[in-house]
Amino acid sequence: MVISKTLKTNILDTLADCMSKITAYPDRQHYENVAKTLVERHPCLRDPGSEKGWYIWFHSLKFKMGNYRHKLSSAGCPEVVINKRKSGSSKGETVKKSKKGEVNYCPDPPEGQSPENMEVKRKIMEAEKQKKDPNHQLIEDLMVSKFSQRRKDIVGDQPHITELMSRWPALFHERQIRAEFTRIVTTDLLKSFVDGLDGLVLRLLEVYKAATKSGKKQPLKDILDCLAKDDTNERRRAAALLGLPRYISGEDPSTVIRMCDAHADILDDAMKGMQVGLLIACEGSEQGAIPHEVFDVAVVVEETIVLHNIKDVTVGFAMLMGVIYCINLKYPNDMKYSFEFLQRVVMKISPDQASARVHGLRNKLLRYKL
Repeated sequence: MVISKTLKTNILDTLADCMSKITAYPDRQHYENVAKTLVERHPCLRDPGSEKGWYIWFHSLKFKMGNYRHKLSSAGCPEVVINKRKSGSSKGETVKKSKKGEVNYCPDPPEGQSPENMEVKRKIMEAEKQKKDPNHQLIEDLMVSKFSQRRKDIVGDQPHITELMSRWPALFHERQIRAEFTRIVTTDLLKSFVDGLDGLVLRLLEVYKAATKSGKKQPLKDILDCLAKDDTNERRRAAALLGLPRYISGEDPSTVIRMCDAHADILDDAMKGMQVGLLIACEGSEQGAIPHEVFDVAVVVEETIVLHNIKDVTVGFAMLMGVIYCINLKYPNDMKYSFEFLQRVVMKISPDQASARVHGLRNKLLRYKL
């Protein structure tokens, strides 16, 4: 079948419109899947000049999406406008876009809502949060309706954490972090984290034991020794999480995960240099590789506690993942493979895009017989 230029343009326009409703920045695999499905459902569109018959559609669709993003930018689509390079910027400068499986990365504002009207409602929510007895239902409703404005502030302006906490104080609460994570990823934060971890804990611990038999990885052995003295489900989870950076590539978690005495006045010293991480406050001055009794777990961003009163290390890790997503942070370099493992293997968010290192550990766990 000879395909006219007009017909091909109409097909590509329709596909680009449908794809943009999911994401303005599809991955290579997305383009390939769309091109394959198009040819499979309409064999008459098959390209006889390529082996598989869909390569020409794959490349045409990539160019079409690039042109379509220009139209979206002109129309004021927030995600595309934010990603637009400013004049004078370097050609190779990276743009801001969904990188960790976000479904609603920077959504469009609700129809009929002006920026002035949205700012008035934000101030109402900010004032309500400061009351001694706030209206939690009103705050919940406003958090939902102000989601697009909040994401535009966070993704587009990239404010410092103190400014963000002042502007959106209602966000920094365990319940709202969970709700915001669901809005961004459409996945329940705590359920996906705990359920995924429970399915892997025993395999992870066995892999850790095998790694310490050679006498190497002493920090990992210290974690397992602590577990041998007190083997509860809660401590097994903590051991799996705390041992992950020690195993996955010898990562040093000291800049991300720190422990301190709950009754010592050394918070500023304990948080010094922490850009993002967990501060685990324990009972007593002597802490083992696994805390015996956790007094409090706090999420720290830019040497500032943004979330605390968490009584469990596992929940602390889950909340840390939630905060990273909610305020659009990069994974810390010192534990980037550990966080990627938690995202792609434990929580199963974009699991098909795992790095070779994380994919290798996942395969080892799946093959491991308990």
